[in-house]
Amino acid sequence: MIGADGEQVGVVPLAEALQAAQDASLDLVQIAGDSDPIVCKVMDYGKHLFDIKKTKAASKKKQKQQQVKEIKFRPGTDIGDYKIKLRNLERFLNDGDKAKVSLRYRGREMAHQELGMEMLKRIEVDLEEIGTVEQYPKMEGRQLIMVIAPKKRK
Repeated sequence: MIGADGEQVGVVPLAEALQAAQDASLDLVQIAGDSDPIVCKVMDYGKHLFDIKKTKAASKKKQKQQQVKEIKFRPGTDIGDYKIKLRNLERFLNDGDKAKVSLRYRGREMAHQELGMEMLKRIEVDLEEIGTVEQYPKMEGRQLIMVIAPKKRK
C-alpha cells in the first residue's frame, strides 16, 4: 500500500487499507493488480481522473491539423501575378500547411504543355528552401497538379 502522502506503507491487509483510506476521507485505488502483492494507493480518485483528462486536453491543444491549400495558375500567368501567388504559397508552407499547385489549360493552350511544365519547375525551384515536392507534376485531364509539403523544422 502507498499512503496519501506518497510514502510506502508496506504490505497491509485489505480491511486495514480500506480503513486507512476512510480515515483520510480518500479512495483506495488499485494501481498494479497483476503484481504480487497487489499495489494500492490512497488518493482522491476524482481528482486523479480530472488531472488525466486535463493533460490529454493540453497535449491535444498543442497539435496542429495540417490542411491542403490550393493555388491555381494558368500557362500565361504574368510575372506580377506569379509573384503574388508565390508569396501566398510561401505563407501556406510557413504556416505548416501543404500546398496544391494546379495549372489549368484552356483551348489551344493544350498544344503547349511544356509552358506549364516550365512554370511548375520554376515554382519548385523558387520554393526549394521552405518546401519539398510531395507529388511531382502530373497531368489530370486538362490540369497539371503538383503538391508541395513544408520542410521539417528543427
